[in-house]
Amino acid sequence: MKLALFTIALGGGAVIALVAWFGAQAIGTEVLEVAWVIPATLSLHILQLYLSAISWRISVGMRRPRMAVYLRIRWIREAVNSLLPVAQMGGNLVGIRMLSQRGVPGPLAGAGTTLDLTIEALTQFAWTMIGIAVLTAISTDQSWRPWLEGGMITMALGLAGFVAAQRAGMMRLIEALATRLQKMFPNLSMESVRGLHIELMRLQKNRRALFRAFSLHLLAWALGTLETWAVLWALGLEPNFSTALVIESLGMAARSAGFVVPGALGVQEAGFILVCGLFHIHADFAIALSMAKRVRELSVGIPGLVAWQWSEGKRLVKQHKAGL
Repeated sequence: MKLALFTIALGGGAVIALVAWFGAQAIGTEVLEVAWVIPATLSLHILQLYLSAISWRISVGMRRPRMAVYLRIRWIREAVNSLLPVAQMGGNLVGIRMLSQRGVPGPLAGAGTTLDLTIEALTQFAWTMIGIAVLTAISTDQSWRPWLEGGMITMALGLAGFVAAQRAGMMRLIEALATRLQKMFPNLSMESVRGLHIELMRLQKNRRALFRAFSLHLLAWALGTLETWAVLWALGLEPNFSTALVIESLGMAARSAGFVVPGALGVQEAGFILVCGLFHIHADFAIALSMAKRVRELSVGIPGLVAWQWSEGKRLVKQHKAGL
């Protein structure tokens, strides 16, 4: 908890410092100028959530619960990851728990969510590579290549290690840890973890499902380009689509790199400043773009947290009534 509070303070301080350095009044005015496009970006993000929810359902491989339930849980999952100090992992655990409560066997919910996370990370890598390819084609200044290539190599090694760990039996370690914990906590149920590795290996064999899930996640990443284009256009910059694509893909990669900081505070802003700088877009516009995305994030995330607490509250009331 102390570490989480420290990262929040550090990230929040970085955002305040950047806004103050590049002009709080100018950035505030620019954010107000783009406020009218926020409803459109909200609608676009709901579509992204829907595509991600379909992909998650495909990864799990069960027709139940119905699609609306997957969408609601995916919404809550993102809200927890984006707004709470859980290092982008707490929302996934909440998602597994909520699926299990709705009839999905625990091992399948855990394996399917792990597969979904893997596909999401792989598609972001592919999307970032597309952004770099476009940047290479349109940029005459190649001074950015060393640090971008270094970042992509690091990202590729991390992804390869994550996939290799799954194949080598990472889930068996989780099962073994749960078995040991059960000796100390006899009431701990093993049903939610027993067979995680077997389920994950089974799901990974369904190539058709993997291709469909990969395509949907990649499309969801690509749709973010429309949000970036709309905000930059509202700022009066008249960007072309390729510029928006590069800024979106590399900006979101920078945000993901700051996963240990809640909401990637400061990291997202710095990432957009660097990427926008490649197109000679001033830092105050880059920060305004980031702030517009944060307004959209809060507009989706805060109701998501409320929906999560409402769901948990109803469940506790039902359990209490059942025990009376």
